[in-house]
Amino acid sequence: MSTRVAYLGPKGTYAEKAAKALVALEKLDSPELSPFKGLRSVVDNLANNLCEAAVVPIENSVEGGVTTTLDSLWRHKNIYIHRALVLPIKHSLMSSGSISTISEVLSHPQALAQCSQWLNDNIPNAVHLPTNSTAEAIRMVKGSSFRAAIGAKDASNELNILAYPINDIEGNCTRFVLLSKNDIKVDGNKASMAFSLKSNSPGALLKALNCIADLGLNMSRIESRPSKRELGEYVFFIDLDLNNNDKKDFENLTKELSPLCNQIINFGCYFGSEVE
Repeated sequence: MSTRVAYLGPKGTYAEKAAKALVALEKLDSPELSPFKGLRSVVDNLANNLCEAAVVPIENSVEGGVTTTLDSLWRHKNIYIHRALVLPIKHSLMSSGSISTISEVLSHPQALAQCSQWLNDNIPNAVHLPTNSTAEAIRMVKGSSFRAAIGAKDASNELNILAYPINDIEGNCTRFVLLSKNDIKVDGNKASMAFSLKSNSPGALLKALNCIADLGLNMSRIESRPSKRELGEYVFFIDLDLNNNDKKDFENLTKELSPLCNQIINFGCYFGSEVE
C-alpha cells in the first residue's frame, strides 16, 4: 500500500526536493508524492486524512518562521513532526528574455524576500509579483521576454538563467518537516512544542521559560504568533535540542508547563538532518 505525501507544488519546487529526501530518510513504504497549491492546503489534506504525510517548510534562515505552517500546526490537533531536514536554498533568476528587458519578477513571497536586495540593486524598477510557489512562477514566465522567475536553477531547462545565485545571504537555507498523524515519536535529537499562556501578566512567559531552564533543556528556537483571539495574546513555538539524557526531562516539561498554560501541543521528538 502506498503512502501519499502532500507537498507544496507544482513539481519542481524546493518542497518537492525536500519531500524526496525526507521520505527516503524516514523510509516510508511506497511513497506517492502529491503536489498541492498553497501551504494551508498541504496541512489541511493531512488533517482531513486525504494523505498519510505532508512536507512543509517551517523556518528560513533569512526570513524566519513560515507563518502559514506555524498557524496551521496550531489550528490542527494531533499532527506530529516525524523528521526535519535543512535544505540549502540557492535561487536563480530565469526568463525567456534578457535581464535588460525584465519589468516583472515572479516567485513565492519567501523567495522574493530572500532576494530583495539583489533585485533592488540589479533591476530596481521591476515589479515583484507573488505566486503560490517558485515552480508556479517558472511556469508563468515561459515565453515572456519581460517577466522573470526566481527559483531553483535546475527547475526548468526551457528558460535562460540570467543570474545565479541571487540570494542576499550566501548561507540561505530552509528547514522542512515531515508531518504525520501517526503516533507521536519519542526518539530523536530534536523536539518541538507550542503553548499559549493563561495570563498576559508581567513575567508569565519568563516563568514558562524557567521551566525549560530548570529541567536543563537547551532551547534552540522560540517564535511567537498571534493567537487570533485578541490583540496582545500570543502562541509560542519552541524547539529543543535533545541528547539521550534529555528524553525524560522533555516528557516532564508538559507537566511543568500545564499550570501556566491554556493549551499545550507536543509535536514530539524527531531527528534533524542537513543536505550538503
